[in-house]
Amino acid sequence: MNNSINDFSFKFNSSVKFNFDGGDLTSDSGALLIEEFMHVTGIKKLFQLFKTKDFAVRFHTDADNLHQAISQIFLSYYNDYDANELAHEHVLTTSLNKDRIASQSSMSRFFSRADETTIKQLNCILTELRRIAYAIKRPEFIVFDLDSTLLDTYGNQEGTAFNFHYQNVGYHPLLCYDALTKDLIGAELREGTKYCSKDAADFLEPIFKEYTESYPDMNCMLRGDSGFAAPEIYDLCEKYGISYVIRLKENNVLRQLAEAKLKDLKTAVDLNSLDYACTYGEFEYQASSWKHPRRVVFKIEKPYGQMIYMYTFVVTSMKSEAQQLINAYCKRGAMENFIKEGKNEFGFRHVSSKSMTVNANRFLIHALAYNIFNLFRRFALSKRLRNCNANTIRMAIFKVAGKIVYKSRYKYFKFCSNCVHKSDIIETYINIQQLYVQLNE
Repeated sequence: MNNSINDFSFKFNSSVKFNFDGGDLTSDSGALLIEEFMHVTGIKKLFQLFKTKDFAVRFHTDADNLHQAISQIFLSYYNDYDANELAHEHVLTTSLNKDRIASQSSMSRFFSRADETTIKQLNCILTELRRIAYAIKRPEFIVFDLDSTLLDTYGNQEGTAFNFHYQNVGYHPLLCYDALTKDLIGAELREGTKYCSKDAADFLEPIFKEYTESYPDMNCMLRGDSGFAAPEIYDLCEKYGISYVIRLKENNVLRQLAEAKLKDLKTAVDLNSLDYACTYGEFEYQASSWKHPRRVVFKIEKPYGQMIYMYTFVVTSMKSEAQQLINAYCKRGAMENFIKEGKNEFGFRHVSSKSMTVNANRFLIHALAYNIFNLFRRFALSKRLRNCNANTIRMAIFKVAGKIVYKSRYKYFKFCSNCVHKSDIIETYINIQQLYVQLNE
């Protein structure tokens, strides 16, 4: 049965029917805006930097396939097989300037050709994308939030393993975001058994080198939880002049060094054991694996209505007051929302290939789509929607019904007349046309 030409009836009203024979229509009209954004900013040109080791002459080039994969991610079409149903989708064919986009088999072969070389190319594209972003507006301060997460895997996939911390099987990638802009600065897929800080210094070094050489006037700071409390990370930060606040695991030695402040806190709450109370302090500390002593700031707090005391220890290279540094560290919790958005709304979880190298490429392509979308959100989107999550933006801006009408010289996308977000779409379009990118060669 071909559902595209058969009618379906509703029991709630037998006079109402539907079918899939609507003709030249699209449900994704608004996605033309992000394609325009990529064209105006020169982002589309970056796709030409991507080339697999493929000597065949193909109608769907590697650059086209990368463009298609990213455009599908923008619209939440994460799977290769979605390309078959989308073969003649008007927004995608118009964006790629083709009559038909690449099929599922073409896209699967495209991903299967990916290797270590293409991983380097994708990282290069991410670096060039930052140049474009900073050419539009360069931030004065960068906060590198470093963390890891778990990507679930199924079956006998290469590199998959049980992760003790997450109590599940999967990959354990590293992620580094800029906390102020939500940009994903770096991403690396790793085997499931790797500990948080394992090879984290090697992951961070090219990022630090890029920023200290290309953007020496920017102030940079690294934040990380206790999983990244490793001397090689402190040494790397000090080598490149990157400030850091990294939590330390609580232990008896640290608690003993904070004993004086604990006594003061106990004295202060002696007559009122119900209310919340806290105190801050600092000391010099050198673990056996450290090359020299470092400053450690701490917070001791007594929760409301409890008799226990909770400790937070943070090692830092900064000279600010202890309370300011503890507060600065605690703000890294927002990164969990960035990770959740990447996994749920940009398909970071879609690492289904048997080859870990292919999955690493897929992961970076999804990261690239996230970053382009985030730049679109930051620089082009209407003010009313700028702080919304990706799915809200998709429903408001991208998922707009449109009718395609052909004239002698033009192809019209006639958006839904009753579009609730008409003003946001127009404002976004105007913002894109006013963008100016000046790159220093």
